[in-house]
Amino acid sequence: MTRGRVRVPEGAPPAIRLDKWLWFARFQRARADCAELVRAGHVRIGGRRVTQPGAVVRVGDVLTLALPGETILVEIRALAERRGESAAALRLYRRIEAGGDG
Repeated sequence: MTRGRVRVPEGAPPAIRLDKWLWFARFQRARADCAELVRAGHVRIGGRRVTQPGAVVRVGDVLTLALPGETILVEIRALAERRGESAAALRLYRRIEAGGDG
């Protein structure tokens, strides 16, 4: 089965392209910037570095994002079909706080 241009096997959980999800979640202003963030190696899925903007992500995946000035961990909580307002984007993920007190 094909959803958009991402090929998803029958019965598999819904999935979306990484660059598209990053854009929908408003981590960059333009989708091209999201794709470049991935190509530059600044994104990991489950601890594994990815460089293909078309890599597939699903609900439950944990992303490490090396953004300018900070590195953050987020868990994907939802997928979207289009880019919405900021409040909607915040519902797409949960920020994971770094552990430890030191």
